[in-house]
Amino acid sequence: MGEVDTGKWIHRYEPAPDAPRRLVCFPHAGGAASYFVPVARAMAGDTDVLAVQYPGRQERRAEPCLDSIDALARAAVDALSPWLDRPVTLFGHSMGAMVAFEAARLLEADGRAPQGLVVSGRRAPTCVRPARDLVHLQDDEGLMAEIRRLDGTDERILADEELLRMILPVIRSDYRAVEGYRYRPGPPLSCPVLALIGDTDPQVTREEARSWAEHTTGPFDMTVFPGGHFYLNSQADAVIRALAEHMPAAGPRAAY
Repeated sequence: MGEVDTGKWIHRYEPAPDAPRRLVCFPHAGGAASYFVPVARAMAGDTDVLAVQYPGRQERRAEPCLDSIDALARAAVDALSPWLDRPVTLFGHSMGAMVAFEAARLLEADGRAPQGLVVSGRRAPTCVRPARDLVHLQDDEGLMAEIRRLDGTDERILADEELLRMILPVIRSDYRAVEGYRYRPGPPLSCPVLALIGDTDPQVTREEARSWAEHTTGPFDMTVFPGGHFYLNSQADAVIRALAEHMPAAGPRAAY
């Protein structure tokens, strides 16, 4: 595998220039483009997988983070402009689902609607939970407790003080973006929307996920997997099959 950097914002880990479709992946809070390397490997050939790299992490760690969902979506859409020459599906997990949704709205408003949107591990934007303590305002211990609650970060990373110093500011900024997001009413999308959730995810209920149906005039579907907020880690093959079946222009292929 040779990583091809197509600019600061877009990474292509398994280029498939002749593929009839593209999948654009948006990471979760604290996540990076490389989280989607397994997806790129599994779908190589019939899907050109692009992964969005937010500033402040990995090779962009020297850049200031963007702590606004809207700003992340606008920058991602600008970076995606050269890649809209074939059907594009947007796929985001957790915070990435919010960024992908706002990116889809921007693309549709500009006459470049995506072929589909897949939102994972996130309730619909109109589902607002009662106010609670804001994670991004907590001290480092409180932030680490939240990370452990969601069970998506290797404990070896949490035990490494040097690594923690690098990633905690990024995670805090991402939580600031999530917790500062406010849905602005507007026209629904026209593309199909697929919601994916884990059955024990504390961040989203089935009812909250079904409310994504209100945000499109196209078909809506939902798939529930065993697992918590990071159900993707243990259900990778099934998730990749669901992605492939949701996308136009090619049938599903075997996962890794």
